Amino acid sequence: MKISGIITLMLLGVFGMSFLFPVNEERTPQSEDLKEIIRKAENRMEGESSIASMKITIVRPKYTRDMTLKAWTKGDDYSLMYIMTPSRDQGTTYLKRSKEIWYYLPSVERNIKMPPSMMSQSWMGTDMSNDDLVKRTSMANDFTHKLLGSETIDGHDCHKIQLIPKESADVIWGKIEIWVDKKLYNIMKQKSYDEDMELVNTMNASNVKMMGGEEIPTKMEIVPADKPNQKTVMTYLSIQFNVDIPDHYFTTQYMTKVKP
Repeated sequence: MKISGIITLMLLGVFGMSFLFPVNEERTPQSEDLKEIIRKAENRMEGESSIASMKITIVRPKYTRDMTLKAWTKGDDYSLMYIMTPSRDQGTTYLKRSKEIWYYLPSVERNIKMPPSMMSQSWMGTDMSNDDLVKRTSMANDFTHKLLGSETIDGHDCHKIQLIPKESADVIWGKIEIWVDKKLYNIMKQKSYDEDMELVNTMNASNVKMMGGEEIPTKMEIVPADKPNQKTVMTYLSIQFNVDIPDHYFTTQYMTKVKP
């Protein structure tokens, strides 16, 4: 899920609103149907553009830390995130332009382009990486798809779909499993596995309600498989879709003067 739509997931990250279509419940989706379902699920929380406010809670065995941010997105390639709280991080800004990430640190008053060596590192101390912000791969285009069945997740009837990366795709995962709501196309759960097919993390979505004119999950938890009592919780406080956002918002010049 993206926050660039965003962080991915949200940030993540994160799901277009104007392209929803009814799934035929009387037949089993074929491979091409699955690709279209996944494409719509990927776009579910983006629209052509969006403005969102969210709270991120980082849960660790010995502490819990909260931060809030505001995010602007336009299509798949552009997103801007402004950290509002805590006070020590206020003004820190992240800009995604295609496959690049820039960040602005008020303490040094500099725009810095994130090097490839930092892409695998944790984003702001969460259970998401900087690479998650870029969303380099497409679940619809870079994977083959197989229907594993149906399951109910948080009260929603979902397709359970397995995704295996194509040989030509630049994908870090060995396998992904997603649970897609049959009616709303929300991704309600996602499990990501490494190349040895060991589970890396699980994303659980919940609290589906009307926000921004659409029924979407407003809470997402990312739980690493190998770190007990640890997770990152993302909660949408507000979101607007298909908003007119000036192009200059997604420039390095604007990062230093964002007005949330």
